[in-house]
Amino acid sequence: MKKIRLSFLTLAVLMALSACTSDLDVVPTDDDVHTADQFYSQPGAYKQALTGVYGNLSLTGATGAGSSFLTGVDAGTSHYGRCLWYLQNLTTDEVIWSYENDPGARDIQRNTWSSENPIVLGMFSRLMVEVALANEYLKQSADAKLDSRGIAQTERADIAVYRAEARVLRAMAYYNLLDMFGKAPFITEEDPVNTAGPQYSAQQLFTFIESEINAALPTLKEARTNEYGRLDKGVANMILAKLYLNAQVYIGTEKYAECAAKCSEIIAGGYTLETNYLDNFKADNETSTEMIFTLQSDGTYTQNYGPTTVLINGEVGSIEQNGVSVGVTAAGWSGALRLRKQFVQKWDGSANIGDMRNTILSPGDRPIDIADISKPDQGYVLAKFSNISSTGVRGENTNFVDTDFPLFRLADVYLMYAECAVRGATGATPAQGLDYVNALRRRAHGGSTSGNIVQGQLTLDFLLDERSRELHWEAHRRQDLIRFGKFTGGSYNWAWKGNSMNGIALPTYMKLFPIPSNSLASNRNLTQNTGY
Repeated sequence: MKKIRLSFLTLAVLMALSACTSDLDVVPTDDDVHTADQFYSQPGAYKQALTGVYGNLSLTGATGAGSSFLTGVDAGTSHYGRCLWYLQNLTTDEVIWSYENDPGARDIQRNTWSSENPIVLGMFSRLMVEVALANEYLKQSADAKLDSRGIAQTERADIAVYRAEARVLRAMAYYNLLDMFGKAPFITEEDPVNTAGPQYSAQQLFTFIESEINAALPTLKEARTNEYGRLDKGVANMILAKLYLNAQVYIGTEKYAECAAKCSEIIAGGYTLETNYLDNFKADNETSTEMIFTLQSDGTYTQNYGPTTVLINGEVGSIEQNGVSVGVTAAGWSGALRLRKQFVQKWDGSANIGDMRNTILSPGDRPIDIADISKPDQGYVLAKFSNISSTGVRGENTNFVDTDFPLFRLADVYLMYAECAVRGATGATPAQGLDYVNALRRRAHGGSTSGNIVQGQLTLDFLLDERSRELHWEAHRRQDLIRFGKFTGGSYNWAWKGNSMNGIALPTYMKLFPIPSNSLASNRNLTQNTGY
């Protein structure tokens, strides 16, 4: 059972109270909400409103999985986690989506996107909604508002923590905007309603994210002490670690030492590896000791077309009809997701024999090559995620899953530290990095050391492949390929990269996505990214 109950109603209330963002239309849907003062005068209102800020990460609208707050933007192309997964994984060497008639999917996975792509618009818009919701929450919980509403001092300590969480949620949205778009309109709670916001550069966003999280950190709860589903110091430090890991890409200045220090701080926060790797991806994965932050899914209360619903239904093979084994209908989505050959080949070699992270189903008559994307019988299929618990209990619903999406987990921290060590970061030792990598590989081999590597094998090339073996389909791959210099250019090609079956080079400008044309039209302060 999820510890923080997200609801469509709460999100509706908060959207109704929020000002429209400058680059999209937010539709109020709750006629019973009249004023912010009326809402916030209710007992528990500040916590309820905070769940609305969180809810935007898992829900798209107020009336169920198919609803959307964004006028003209479909729920399927504007879910935070789903769009994040599309842009971070479907653009890479890991996976193919069969149904290219779905809006935007063809161009995303063939690396031919433009500023008109609905998934790009959905991601940008959803992130700006998150900024707007956090801003509204911070406005409504300011000291002057608390004073005017007579909020007791006993409640204000909790509200201070809520405010710190809202600030970090806003910073995470700006981190995503920095990573995928390299710029964004900058708006805070201090700005008047309907402010378009000036354009912030990558450097400006980087500076804000870093300073904002550092300012919020002292007020946040210690790692692993908050309710499940709410962030804490561990999550805040994880965002900073990711920011520093990719600093060379974002601002042209490496910060691997800072990343390593944050990794060590996170590791000291009490997280431990789950004994069984696959328990991290099951219907009760909220119990995992290595989860740092997840996107919540629940077959009853938070039904959504988010990443785990997509992944579990999508990994059911058209030939295999293996849906019952992963807790959905037998046919699932009939071969929606298949593996690109280059990912399958990451498991070659004797050191990877018996690795439980390899959940590729026996290929049978399936060819490894995908010559025709529309044919779901081509290419291998995966069975990593499941709507069945670690104790064998199926989720409450066979269409919408109970499995949370692991946005951040400890295994990633281990690999980040190892990478920083290999890159020569001060304070990070290669020996410690090796220990962390081998801890993951021992787990993957059921406690055996048969998959362990030696120090000389801990190279950047190894780590890039190991990150894919450990973290595949967890919304990291595009970012990793860019950081390792493998996403654009032609040094590493994969099936259908650049709309070619065997892959071709991508131009450098495609490290960033375009600013959606709708957003440019509504905010004249924004400029288009180079190349689009």
